[in-house]
Amino acid sequence: MSRRQGWWGEKKEMARKGKGKWMKAAILAILLSIFTTNIGIHVCYARVCCLSGGDQMACKPSVTPPHPPPPSARCCSGLLHADWRCLCSYKNSKLLPALGIDVNLAMQLPVKCKVPHPPHC
Repeated sequence: MSRRQGWWGEKKEMARKGKGKWMKAAILAILLSIFTTNIGIHVCYARVCCLSGGDQMACKPSVTPPHPPPPSARCCSGLLHADWRCLCSYKNSKLLPALGIDVNLAMQLPVKCKVPHPPHC
């Protein structure tokens, strides 16, 4: 075997091993998505409780005293996809008031937005 064939053989072997790693990662991702769906975990990437930063900012005026406006269409649209268990976990948090959010106003958003099956936190 010449030196060039040896190099090519090594290259093919590395490619084969790389495909195996990608296949394992893909299978792991699929299994995790099935597992989390079956146990009721709602997975959202780069979001807080499945609300994007834009959705959160759209809702902020409606949960900030003293004279909050009605929630915007964007705010209400974002709430349709929210993870309510996650949001309810912040109900007694000191974080929301520290951010200028009135928890009582926040709890009124689902009704004001006519969210189907509003949460009972």
